[in-house]
Amino acid sequence: MSANRRLSYSLAINEALHQCMAADRGVFLIGQGVNSPWYVGNTAQGLLERFGGKRVIDTPVSENAMTGAAVGAAIAGMRPVVEHPRVDFMLYAIDPIINEAANWHYMSGGRSACPVVIWGIINRGGEQAAQHSQALQAMFAHIPGLKVVMPATPYDAKGLMVAAIRDDNPVVFMDDRWLYRDEDIVPEKIYSVPIGKAAVRRKGDDITIVASSYLAREAVKAADILHHEGVSAEVIDLRTIKPLDTAAILRSIKKTGRLLVADGGWRSFGVASEICALAAESGIGLDRPPVRLTLPDCPAPASVSLEKVYYKHCEDIVLTAKKLCAR
Repeated sequence: MSANRRLSYSLAINEALHQCMAADRGVFLIGQGVNSPWYVGNTAQGLLERFGGKRVIDTPVSENAMTGAAVGAAIAGMRPVVEHPRVDFMLYAIDPIINEAANWHYMSGGRSACPVVIWGIINRGGEQAAQHSQALQAMFAHIPGLKVVMPATPYDAKGLMVAAIRDDNPVVFMDDRWLYRDEDIVPEKIYSVPIGKAAVRRKGDDITIVASSYLAREAVKAADILHHEGVSAEVIDLRTIKPLDTAAILRSIKKTGRLLVADGGWRSFGVASEICALAAESGIGLDRPPVRLTLPDCPAPASVSLEKVYYKHCEDIVLTAKKLCAR
């Protein structure tokens, strides 16, 4: 197989898990339906057959118990990846994530670590409605002691999963099922993408578009359309929600003077709000007030027609950017 072969987003995660588990016997996968395509797509394909049931553990439906077990194993020196097929139901595991994992290094005075990856999958669309469609990255990014990553490409999905597994403290790895079929060139070798480092996906001079996960993909598409309409957009793919790459964001807005933040979460108190606050506090003079493009402050609808309005896509980014750049 060529070292420059194309791989889907979901298979890139799968390859990261295979390689990390082969390299370190302390790495194991635990969660609901870890061998079920219905739950996790093909992200866990072949792991059970290769590594066995002691390292690929399909749990009962108890998010708190399986996450607590993973946190305990991490404190004891292992490197678990605990998989939640829907981020919504990670809420049952708030206690071990926030009260235990996030605080452990601090409360031990730095003498002990908790190297656990808390992997939550965002589902949206398909009439899944309010209890199965929530993107909760802002909530977890609010917590001291947690790192939050949200890859947008297959290359970064593999590299950030490897980095998260290798990190000595808890990392919330949040990915979006809308990205699972996307393909990209992904090296066969094991590699990591640094946590806390954004990527400039497109260079531009007229406006900075900051986004993450599937909206970073949509922002790149939007930048291509805007280019043909005479607007030069710079696209910053955050890759990591926390810690933010503030230097990359500020460097870009200093050049363009305009800021549009596209985030797949809700408007109030979200990631987009944090980045707009960062821009305001920096003292960099913007030509126009920054703009947030987010979900409205209401639960996800259960009708296809309403979903088309509720969720944001490339076309929404194009229209918003053009308004922001209008003279």
